[in-house]
Amino acid sequence: MKPLASLPAHLALCALLLACTAARANDFPTADRVLYVQECMRAHPGPQFEMIHKCSCVLDGLATELKFDDYVTLSTLDKAMSIGGERGASIRDAPSFEAQAKRYRELRAKTEASCFIGAGPR
Repeated sequence: MKPLASLPAHLALCALLLACTAARANDFPTADRVLYVQECMRAHPGPQFEMIHKCSCVLDGLATELKFDDYVTLSTLDKAMSIGGERGASIRDAPSFEAQAKRYRELRAKTEASCFIGAGPR
């Protein structure tokens, strides 16, 4: 009877370990994952099934390196760098923003390479 008595304790421990694993995974919201994969697939055309997996791999790599809030900030800065005219100048001309966008681009390039996505234009 003793092994059965410890079963709830073991189950509780397993649940706790799974919760810790999920917290460490720094999981991004599903909608943001889908949007990233769709954008990645537009930027890197190829066989759909293959590119879904490669682009998902890239976001998984980013998620291991960045908290979601940092990802949002860095990816937004990177995209904002391409805004033309005076609106974009305030972002492009800020040295701290450029350094952050560069960090994101380098991290994204590293994860793309590790997921076998070619180094085409982005």
